[in-house]
Parts: sequence; C-alpha cells; structure tokens
Amino acid sequence: MYKKILVPIDGSKQSLVALDHAAHLQKDDSDDSEMILLCVFKHHSLFEASLSMVRPEEVELPDDALREYATTVAEHAKELAIKAGARKVRAFVKGGRPSRAIVRFAKENGIDLIVMGARGTSSDVDGYFLGSVSQRVASMATCPVLIV
Repeated sequence: MYKKILVPIDGSKQSLVALDHAAHLQKDDSDDSEMILLCVFKHHSLFEASLSMVRPEEVELPDDALREYATTVAEHAKELAIKAGARKVRAFVKGGRPSRAIVRFAKENGIDLIVMGARGTSSDVDGYFLGSVSQRVASMATCPVLIV
C-alpha cells in the first residue's frame, strides 16, 4: 500500500516508537516498500555562532557538530529499523527548520506516508500537547501523516 514511508528521527523516545511502528507497517506491506529515515538539524548562521560566550582555540561551526550528531542519530535509527524487521532502509541528514525540511523532503522524494512521533526533542509552548514539529508537518504535508 505504501511504497515510501518517511520517518523523521531526532533521537527522542517518541521518534523511536514511530520508527518501530513504521517497521511493522513495512513488514506487513509489499516487498518493494522502502523506509526512509530523515534526521534534520537546525541550521545556525555564522552570526549565531559568533554570539557564543565560549571561545575555543579551534573554531567548530555549529552546523558541523550538529550534522555529525544527526548522522550518528540516523545511523543508529537505521540499525534499529533493521532489527525491528524493516527490509529496505535508507537514512538522510538535512539542515534547516525541521517541519519545513520534512515536508520539502517528502514532496521531493514522492513519499506516500510520514510516520512520526507526537513529541520530539524540542520543548516549546506551542507543542505542549502535540509537538510543534509534528503539528506543523501534519498541517503542511501533501501526503498522509501518522503521528504515533
């Protein structure tokens, strides 16, 4: 039924629950379905990086550190998806505003279903009951969104 299932991953417990749910959906689906994992890190400008009070000897751009962490999260999630029974899994890392990056990625890659956790690692007031990222994705996506 679903050929391409996108699972946004941020390392939170809820995103891993969504990952497990998507793996079960894929197991029950046709052999040619694919699970695509996406870890989005928030982009920081050079100006934002310059505002830091800490001045290390070797300057590491925040985007580089965040991309490295996001890559680790994506690789770990891929291992967990395979252990949960997912057959075909690919993982991607993108920078940007998470909700917009997820929706853009889904459109550009012909995603049939987005499966994501109800709450992630962000903790803003907008998403008190339903995470702000999942809320925005559900309202902007052109494909079905399953919030776990």
